[in-house]
Amino acid sequence: MATPARTPRLRAWMLEGLTDRPGQHAHAQTGTAHEGRPWWRVMCLTGLDYFSTLGYQPGIAALAAGLLSPLATIVLVVLTLFGALPVYRRVAEESPHGEGSIAMLERLLSFWKGKLFVLTLLGFAATDFLITITLSAADATAHLVENPHLTSTLHGHEVPITLLMIALLGAVFLKGFSEAIGVAVVLVATYLGLNVVVVAVGLWQVATEPHVVADWTQALTAEHGNPFMMIAIALVVFPKLALGLSGFETGVAVMPHVHGDPDDTASRPAGRIRGTKKLLTTAAVIMSVFLICSSFVTTLLIPADEFKAGGEANGRALAYLAHEHLGSAFGTVYDVSTILILWFAGSSAMAGLLNLMPRYLPRYGMAPHWARALRPMAIVFTLVAFLVTWLFDADVDAQGGAYATGVLVLITSAAVAVTIAARRAGERGWTIGFGIISAVFVYTTAVNVVERPDGVKIGACFIAGIMALSLLSRLARVFELRVTHVELDDMAQRFVRDTANRTIRFIANEPDRRDKAEYRDKVEQIREDNDIPPGDDVLFVEVTVLDPSEFESGLKVRGEVLHDRYRVLTLEGSTVPNALAALLLHVRDATGQRPHIYFEWTEGNPMANFLRFFLFGQGEVAPVTREVIRAAESDRARRPHVHAG
Repeated sequence: MATPARTPRLRAWMLEGLTDRPGQHAHAQTGTAHEGRPWWRVMCLTGLDYFSTLGYQPGIAALAAGLLSPLATIVLVVLTLFGALPVYRRVAEESPHGEGSIAMLERLLSFWKGKLFVLTLLGFAATDFLITITLSAADATAHLVENPHLTSTLHGHEVPITLLMIALLGAVFLKGFSEAIGVAVVLVATYLGLNVVVVAVGLWQVATEPHVVADWTQALTAEHGNPFMMIAIALVVFPKLALGLSGFETGVAVMPHVHGDPDDTASRPAGRIRGTKKLLTTAAVIMSVFLICSSFVTTLLIPADEFKAGGEANGRALAYLAHEHLGSAFGTVYDVSTILILWFAGSSAMAGLLNLMPRYLPRYGMAPHWARALRPMAIVFTLVAFLVTWLFDADVDAQGGAYATGVLVLITSAAVAVTIAARRAGERGWTIGFGIISAVFVYTTAVNVVERPDGVKIGACFIAGIMALSLLSRLARVFELRVTHVELDDMAQRFVRDTANRTIRFIANEPDRRDKAEYRDKVEQIREDNDIPPGDDVLFVEVTVLDPSEFESGLKVRGEVLHDRYRVLTLEGSTVPNALAALLLHVRDATGQRPHIYFEWTEGNPMANFLRFFLFGQGEVAPVTREVIRAAESDRARRPHVHAG
């Protein structure tokens, strides 16, 4: 007998924070614009993703660019500071509530093409964030397994260990994520401090052993010829190092956590925008210094074979230097710090997913209602991360292409979005500048796709999965009442009040010429088909479909008198049946009466009419309106009357 009691409690716990009000989700910002944490603390939250790439970026860079890794890294840093950073500072201005560049691009397109475009970008965003979770956990496992004290015990168990780390991350989100920023500050401060020591010792080693630099330059000259050829090749190969750009999208995703000014408003949180710009700039500068220094010391001090699969520096170049030059004790401390930040780096990616997906999919009708709640979505993303880890066998190098593709597609879309925004604002200089940056990122993305096509394949799998699930969800929710609110103008309210004391009768009319004959003939036909007494008043209801691809929308009702005789309520919504059902339920609640509505049967094939309704918001209106009312009102005695003749 205890199980039924536990089930509702479990359901309530799983759906905690879920709102029944369409258009909101559990992660919606509920406070005022100036609430939040100082920008430098929030920087540590995004830094979990950004700074933790130092755990594997130098090794991946060495594999990708070889001896040219430092030069290619310098090119990447230039692109970071003079490309990605200005782009995302502008994104913070244009989209200050954490939606990022996707929201900017969403506003440029409408109808189904806009939805499909957003779903495509969401597929690449899912690739970026989910591979962040799995790749970071896999690299944390590599640092754990390759520790000299644990290699013999843990070698060969990489996949189970990685799955355990992902499960623990999911458990953190099931419990709650309120203390994440405090934990992030400790982890980031410790990790960066240890990296300062490792890099400083590496630079000292290079300075005290001049032959190291001489050997490197001699090898470069022998392999690539003159310096101009080296620079040219570095410009070609730097796209392979794109993982070093991974933190920007996360930076704007966590923007709602940044403390603003007391006079910030929800529409224009100037203090939050300013703080986010400081966050992005500081993180980019810190990461740029570490990228150059770490690439330099690892390339010069670590034998090339150690970077390859099976080598001791594969996926853990700085950890290799920590053990090699600072001893096993310090190396173990470095490993522990790296494991923790890499494991917890998945939390910023998970936070990004939980902030991004519920903003779009439920609003499009392309996810179940519970997708607005944090815990069920955390479970879904954790299970997907399990699958990705199993498919990639917890291999860091194998996931690098997919990660870089997701990162670059999002940055490229952001660059294009801010270019369009600058052009619309009449800012010619910024338009040219952002246009050049967009071209560079398009080139970088194209090169990455050609070199590592697996990234696009994985992104396409995520896109196909999102599209398929979205279509199924939209079909499953097709008869759901999805009007967020009903607004009646003064005339419409007057019409409703005038009919409140007698039988309320509406005639659904598809407007044509809207001349006197149209309304006269319609009234005569409906009265004859339904035996309505001649003296009973009727109100015409006409629906204008604005954007049928929108799943949730408000309903605006305007009243007017045509030809000095016919009272007409004009509705604007995303579908005809939903608009009519919402109006009927609203009138019932406002007057206490069950209104009647009268339809003509629609000619044509029922399946074709259903597809018209599904895609264009029209079609067989009478039965669909009745079905929407039935789904919204379980009490048959309270449902408005629907007549068709």
